[in-house]
Amino acid sequence: MGADRTVLIDLDGTLVDSAPDIHAAITHMLHDLGAPALPLALITSFIGNGVPALVRRVLAAAGIAADEQARAVERFHFHYTTSNGPFSRVFDGVLEGLVELRQRGYRIACVTNKPASASAVLLAASGLANWLEAVVAGDSIAHMKPHPAPLLHACRLLGTDPSLCVLVGDSMVDIAAAAAARMPVYIVRYGYAGAGGHAAMTGAVFIDSLAELPALLAIARQN
Repeated sequence: MGADRTVLIDLDGTLVDSAPDIHAAITHMLHDLGAPALPLALITSFIGNGVPALVRRVLAAAGIAADEQARAVERFHFHYTTSNGPFSRVFDGVLEGLVELRQRGYRIACVTNKPASASAVLLAASGLANWLEAVVAGDSIAHMKPHPAPLLHACRLLGTDPSLCVLVGDSMVDIAAAAAARMPVYIVRYGYAGAGGHAAMTGAVFIDSLAELPALLAIARQN
């Protein structure tokens, strides 16, 4: 059993394909700023470092002055309140993986750079909230991933030893955060890898589905 073990899991690009929701909000934001829409694939590549970084990258790609950042962030949040959830889907294998992890006694928490209010809405809409014991969001504490603090904070919330935790994510942000927290990291191949893709990633175990994770963790415990 894994009762003394914890699995920390990223949200966007790992549990849920939320890029279409985010793209919709960005498109409305750009319209408010008098700019045309940008491709979904480009917006997807910007996801992972939190809303301020996302908006900053969008403004640069759209050729909009950086001094529009504050207004742009406000407009994004305004539009995301109505586009958060309707176009998202839970990735294949996620529910199966969560069910088996819980059956094997693992504690599960979500650690995301998404704001807390938006995370709560998406997790509820996707039906995943009940599988999580805690959520550490981008504005829960002073730091976001790749800083290790969110991972360590999640461990404190659950009363678990960080040395007994692993992180599951989809990007270099997750790899860097796990390395800083001295945790093993598993990267889903279907996620939002960002610039450089998986070829730029080292120090992680790659998986095709969260459903693979319980068996891999069992093997790791035997070694």
